Amino acid sequence: MFGTVRNMAKAQPILGVEFVEMDVCDDASIRAGIYSIIGRANRIDVLVNNAGFLISGSVEETSLTEATALFDTNVLGILRTTKAVLPHMRAQGSGRIVNVSSVLGFLPAPYAGLYAASKHAVEGLSESLDHEVRQFGIRVVLVEPGFTKTNLDTNSQQAANLISAYDEERGRVAQAIHKNMGKAPEPDGVANTIVEAAFGKWKMRRPPKGQAALLSKLRRFMPACLVDSSLRKDFGLG
Repeated sequence: MFGTVRNMAKAQPILGVEFVEMDVCDDASIRAGIYSIIGRANRIDVLVNNAGFLISGSVEETSLTEATALFDTNVLGILRTTKAVLPHMRAQGSGRIVNVSSVLGFLPAPYAGLYAASKHAVEGLSESLDHEVRQFGIRVVLVEPGFTKTNLDTNSQQAANLISAYDEERGRVAQAIHKNMGKAPEPDGVANTIVEAAFGKWKMRRPPKGQAALLSKLRRFMPACLVDSSLRKDFGLG
């Protein structure tokens, strides 16, 4: 099993994982990383795309530069690694690509609009790609986590040009997110879901058990007006 890191010097050892240095925003770095893995293993059976980051702020507050950087990692990073791996998977006649999306790939998120937009893009890209590559024995799966106990909120970037008119609501949303992160499940459930997505029976969408699976059902079966009002309440918008 191989894991990628942007800086090998900062990588913490993980039993059973060989690290390869790779930056998903750098084509040359990706090519070198993939060639390194092929050289050692002679094949690639599963690609897990999980690189991403969050920018907090209203859509109006988020600059085009910030939005471009976010999409470069969250969406184009997946495109780059996928394009680098597909020739090898096509040649061997099999493969599984697991793209880590989010419940925000099918739900909106106030004050994380660009992040939600990037995850919506990942969902559309993944579904289209799956139709194209299944003729080669390759399938694509989406993993859609909800709130998970990680540092995503505390490590998130904030839009640089904040507008005071949004301060009150933005603050309430930040408090709601922090509260939900505090009581969120550990990452084990997401990790297990990724393993199932990689090696289990193919299913396009795999939300982890619990809140994510419930939200997926509610989005499909609940009237849009109720989804809207429930979402606003959960984010502290009344």
